[in-house]
Amino acid sequence: MTSEPVHPADPPGGDPVALARVVARQRAELERLRDLAASAAVQERAKGVLMAVTGCSPEAAHEELLRRAAEGNRTLLEQCWLTLGALPPAKEQPAGTPPASAAPPAAGSWEVAPTGTVELAKILGHIGQDLVRVGTPQELAWCLLHHIAPETDADAVMLYRRLPEGGLELIGHAGVDPTFAAQWRYVPPVSGVAALDALRSGEPRWLEDLSGDGDRYLIIGESPERWPSRAWLPVPIGDSAHVALGVWRGRGGTFEPRERRLLRAVTRLCAGRLRAFDPGQERTGEAVTQTVQAVFDALPGAAILMTPLRAASGEVEDYRIEAATSEAVDMFGRSGREMAGRQALESYPALAGEPLWQGCLQALETGVPFESEPFVHQEVVGEVPVTATYSVRAAPLGEGLLVTWLRHHLAERQEQRLADVQRLGKLGWANWNLVTQEISWSEQTYAVLGRPPAERPLALERLPDLALPEDAGPLTHAIAELVRHARPFDVPFRIDTTEGVRHLRLVAEAVTAPDGTTVEVHGFVQDLTRQRSAELALVESERAMLLQRGILQAERALAARLQHALLPLPIKPVRLAGLRIEVAYLPAQTGVHVGGDWFSAIELPDEHALFVVGDVAGHGVDAVATMAQLRFSAKGMVTTGSSLTGVLGRLNYLLLHSRDSQTTATMVLARYDPVRHVLAWAQAGHLPPLLVRRGEVRYLERPGGMLLGASAAPVFEAAELRLEPGDRLLLYTDGLVERTGESLDAGLDRLAEAVRGQGCGASGSLDALLATMLAEEGRDDVCVLDIRLPLEDVTDVTDAPDTDD
Repeated sequence: MTSEPVHPADPPGGDPVALARVVARQRAELERLRDLAASAAVQERAKGVLMAVTGCSPEAAHEELLRRAAEGNRTLLEQCWLTLGALPPAKEQPAGTPPASAAPPAAGSWEVAPTGTVELAKILGHIGQDLVRVGTPQELAWCLLHHIAPETDADAVMLYRRLPEGGLELIGHAGVDPTFAAQWRYVPPVSGVAALDALRSGEPRWLEDLSGDGDRYLIIGESPERWPSRAWLPVPIGDSAHVALGVWRGRGGTFEPRERRLLRAVTRLCAGRLRAFDPGQERTGEAVTQTVQAVFDALPGAAILMTPLRAASGEVEDYRIEAATSEAVDMFGRSGREMAGRQALESYPALAGEPLWQGCLQALETGVPFESEPFVHQEVVGEVPVTATYSVRAAPLGEGLLVTWLRHHLAERQEQRLADVQRLGKLGWANWNLVTQEISWSEQTYAVLGRPPAERPLALERLPDLALPEDAGPLTHAIAELVRHARPFDVPFRIDTTEGVRHLRLVAEAVTAPDGTTVEVHGFVQDLTRQRSAELALVESERAMLLQRGILQAERALAARLQHALLPLPIKPVRLAGLRIEVAYLPAQTGVHVGGDWFSAIELPDEHALFVVGDVAGHGVDAVATMAQLRFSAKGMVTTGSSLTGVLGRLNYLLLHSRDSQTTATMVLARYDPVRHVLAWAQAGHLPPLLVRRGEVRYLERPGGMLLGASAAPVFEAAELRLEPGDRLLLYTDGLVERTGESLDAGLDRLAEAVRGQGCGASGSLDALLATMLAEEGRDDVCVLDIRLPLEDVTDVTDAPDTDD
């Protein structure tokens, strides 16, 4: 399911960018006024302290503060914070001691602060300097952790405020993850809570032994051992303490006296800052200008404006909700202005760690709006879990994020799914009420029929007007049968559009009254143009394949007839010039099944015998034609007295000047003298003959000679071999030894091994050799000429002067 996120309407009176600039200026001015007011308040409190303990006038107190700041090389504000941080709490004065205003200390005694060392005073000075810019309790918690962590090994800081009903509310935290903070946002008013005990008594509670402290107090957190030592200190604001400062450490052990003095001073130091935080003002969103909130009050939909709250490292820890629309509701039921000033993880705890959180961070970093996919969220309404689907969009606005979300209702989701199905399936539904004459079409129906959505839908009986004339008749008949006899139909038809002919399909059924009369027709129309185009393309492809197959079969038949006519095979072994000759020819198993392999075995006029084995590159009619040309030319040249090397030279010239000058061929020619028993032979790029003599198998060393048709000036050489009784000589083409993925040398070794295993044998041994060598499918043409000089006469041979006849 896909949904478009809701974009909030532009605020009245201007665009969001201009509004963001106004908000930024007002926020900066607010921060400046806040710092000014805080600084003035700090100075007045410090002056009041000096007046109370020394009895001087306001002017003299101001001059004293300026003098001390100059002597310590500090600013006036830092000196004021040091003065306030050195103020001892009333409860630490000995019993019976009069108030400070009644008994001023001796001159100079005010310089000795309860912290005990100048080093602690410097730490308090740095804290006081940073406290000026702290704007919320959450920022205060991070500020305190930043400063006291190096001094006390603190790992986390918690600020709890006592509620009127007696419980505690977490108003600031640092060093704990947002999920933990959301789980411990509220602490009920139960006994045994150290923070509550510290607030009631006004004294710190030092939890330094969890095994013993766990018996007295309820330890906050599901894994207390993570922080084995803790301290809870009341923050004195006026005459009582309403805020407890929690300092948690990841190591055990006691808090040293110096650490205790520092933490006590820190609570007094931040008391004034906490007093400046009016929780009521914080909840009503005082940090947000009334102009921005007024704009959000007028916006429709659910939207909030958030600004990031960053840690000292710059990492976004949370967001502060600056403004919210009235339709934005958090998990506690707060909406609109009630959410302003609160933190995002407080209002939406489930946001932590979710993909939406990462999307917001990505939008802040890149400046590109983030739009989430629709996701399912479960919420509780009246103690009943309710599952809803939402889409969220977060867009950068100034330094913050404008977050809007849309809840998808069930009816909307179903409607969207139906629209998606129609769009993806290229179909649209239609309904015709034959009683009221009401017609309803979906948007996709107009698109399928190629009609503008502004036009009225057509009546059922007018649908054939859209079809091509040859398709209108069957569609009219199907509609008539549906109306008269309630017979459903599924009819294909075509329409003519500006984009060309469109193939459609109309499926409809009838809704009948009790008497069988058709009162309503509903169905759908579907665009099948792509499917039909694919079917037509498939038919054309099959037709082309059949035509090509017929051409190949005809060519094969022609080539086979030509080859059979030009290259007749003897039925049984023949004898030429005292030699026993056996021939085998096997066509290729792929392609046209006829190629350019050939042989010749003839007796010459001088009673010598001529043997030729050749191979023309390629298959088909052209290869057969070239084979015939070379075969008959070679026979004629040798018969008229040409030498073997001369014949090869003339055949090379013939190929180079043929119709296809790119044709090449290999060949071996041999001429046998029966008187001398000498076989003279030459070759042109052909594989060497294989000789078997007295059980030894070896290949003859080839004389020089290159491929026919490869060079205009080739050099051919001749060699002689004297045959002995019992010798066997094999002339063959490469189809006998070549295999896919095997080197030619490996094929030659395999042939030699197969011949060695067969031995000299008798008639029929060539068949056994072919069966051994040609076990695999997919081979090329194979031509073998088996020449033997018998030891004695053999009765199964036929005297034949020429195997070509």
